[in-house]
Amino acid sequence: VYEFLYKLWTPALNRAKSEARMLQEMIDEEGGGFDLEPWDWWYYAEKVKKATYDIDEEMLRPYFELDNVRKGAFELATRLFGITFEELTDIPVYHEDVRAYEVKDADGSHIGILYTDYYPRASKRGGAWMGEYRGQKKQDGRMVTPVVTNCGNFSKPTAGQPALLSLDEVLTLFHEFGHGLHGLLSECTYEALSGTNVATDFVELPSQIMENWVLEPEMLKIFALHYETGEPMPDELIAKVRNARLFNQGFEVTELLAASILDMDWHTITEPAELDPIAFENETFERIGLIPEIVSRYRTPYFRHIFSSGYAAGYYSYIWAGVLDADAFQAFKETELFDRETGMRFREHILAKGGSEEPMTLYKRFRGKEPSIEPLLERRGLI
Repeated sequence: VYEFLYKLWTPALNRAKSEARMLQEMIDEEGGGFDLEPWDWWYYAEKVKKATYDIDEEMLRPYFELDNVRKGAFELATRLFGITFEELTDIPVYHEDVRAYEVKDADGSHIGILYTDYYPRASKRGGAWMGEYRGQKKQDGRMVTPVVTNCGNFSKPTAGQPALLSLDEVLTLFHEFGHGLHGLLSECTYEALSGTNVATDFVELPSQIMENWVLEPEMLKIFALHYETGEPMPDELIAKVRNARLFNQGFEVTELLAASILDMDWHTITEPAELDPIAFENETFERIGLIPEIVSRYRTPYFRHIFSSGYAAGYYSYIWAGVLDADAFQAFKETELFDRETGMRFREHILAKGGSEEPMTLYKRFRGKEPSIEPLLERRGLI
């Protein structure tokens, strides 16, 4: 794991240093008279992004109407995996904001039920997630089909305006939909091994790969429709979005890797000892050369992932899943963006198998080889 993380660390840190210089140049040009600090990063990053690429979030929202984005995700699943989604109005839902869909296979057979629950309310926790009311399994010779939820906290429609998403929220919807497909398309015998019940460093592959389609021009033409005119996102704006996607990648990868290395350092201690957690993490960051303008994504006192949420010595799985999904997406780029044969191979060898076999065995069956790190480096602008 350390070897993998360090392979990414040097190119990510070099990119982050370059980005820090760009932000400092803007501070100096504006006569700020101070050195860039971690709490300044996002403010000046947005200013540099807008000045460099002539784009901001508010230019995109009119094209990301929630229902169109959801339909786009459904259409992608139909093209790749041959499944369809039919809204149901005759089954109970647990809140008026929730919508239910029957998922059917290409032959019309029932696969499962998907509930979408996208709006915030007082009784609901924050964030976005996939859940299951019933996991897939085989029992007494018959298939028990899954009942899956996709939850979010997107702003509700207002008078005269539908729910409009940011680009990050669009990516989140596709991400959780990928987890949902992992649960829905499972074909395992035991529920404990079905769906998302897989190794920690494999669970994010089905979710993260779905994000890859979001910024592809062919995909944007399907779902990025202006909520007032119905016109697809203009080619000029698509080009701006795609050009800007590499911006700030050094920062994002560096803060993630710093947290991943810190996690490994905590979980490779071999002898009991009384340690000052702040001093311990500072030693880690000094050893790897983390620049002062960037802090780790999580600091030890509130790093719940690795101490109470099942990611102990496993936080690296987020970036490892990036390697897997970038390499897996190459299989589609090498054929055709919506290639059904490649999609069905992904369904058969990844989504259907859950945790019933070793992850790398399944991956090599799908891809025909071990994953390469280069597609991730290229996608992140690190090479």
